[in-house]
Amino acid sequence: MSDLALAVDIGGTKVAAALVAADGTVAERGVRATVVSPDPEVVWRPVAELVLELLAAAGTARVVGVGVGSAGPIHLPEGSISPVNIPAWRRFPLLHRLAELVPGVPVRLAGDGSCAAAGEHWRGAGQGADDLLGIVVSTGVGGGLIQAGRMVGGPTGNAGHIGHMVVDLDGVPCPCGGRGCVEAMSSGPSMVAWALRAGWQAPVPAPTGVDLATAARAGDPYACEAFQRSGRALAAGIVSTAAICDLSRVVIGGGVSAAHDLLFPPLRAAIAEHGRLDFLRTLTVTTASLGNAAGLVGAAALVLAPEAYAGRGVASLA
Repeated sequence: MSDLALAVDIGGTKVAAALVAADGTVAERGVRATVVSPDPEVVWRPVAELVLELLAAAGTARVVGVGVGSAGPIHLPEGSISPVNIPAWRRFPLLHRLAELVPGVPVRLAGDGSCAAAGEHWRGAGQGADDLLGIVVSTGVGGGLIQAGRMVGGPTGNAGHIGHMVVDLDGVPCPCGGRGCVEAMSSGPSMVAWALRAGWQAPVPAPTGVDLATAARAGDPYACEAFQRSGRALAAGIVSTAAICDLSRVVIGGGVSAAHDLLFPPLRAAIAEHGRLDFLRTLTVTTASLGNAAGLVGAAALVLAPEAYAGRGVASLA
């Protein structure tokens, strides 16, 4: 077997890890639920177990490095993270903790949105695009930028964080502490919460975005409007980002994007309404082709294709 990268994807509801080959193939993969606890070590324990499990699965293959994408914010150059949806981890030293588990190889950290964008650009729907915005719509809304064929992380590693672009000055509070952010209107939990407040009669006590999509396809007006609101908010963030960065392509992934039949029509209509300048009219918006593996493939790219994806905005050890 060829050399492999160990890729880790830290999210608000789950943690995934995989062994990824140089062609982007996921050779082995595991998932754990993100633990809800006020104790940071309790949250860390299943992450460590999963990493060690994947290392054992590598067998005789050589693991040449570890790439990790995490929900943010992330903190450079210390390599720590403070995910909005993991309250126990505030400046948690993720990079150093992973280096302790996998000594002697490079360990690199970037935002999960950046990794998803890198994965789609390297081996997915963004191949061939020099300037790309990747978006993950899930528990939160993350994003990442590719400019001139290279991942742009910015001085703190948080460039492209479209989820916390303000699109409604008088909007609802966001988990980040602000209000009116894209995430406050477009994430799965935000959509469900809005629909319940509006009058949606959910079929289960703790409904998810999947339940909401089922209701919208059945014609429930509150569920349908939740997707309309989400699509319009995403479009506002996309048009604003494209106007600043002169983008050619947007790739959208994450769990909520699985309901693209509900999300994309209002999103594309709003982009057409607001993106009226000539250079914005050529912007293409597509679904991610790597599915929920995009973040893992992009995390692996930090190790396997560092010339394009491990520049400024990536924390690194060794």
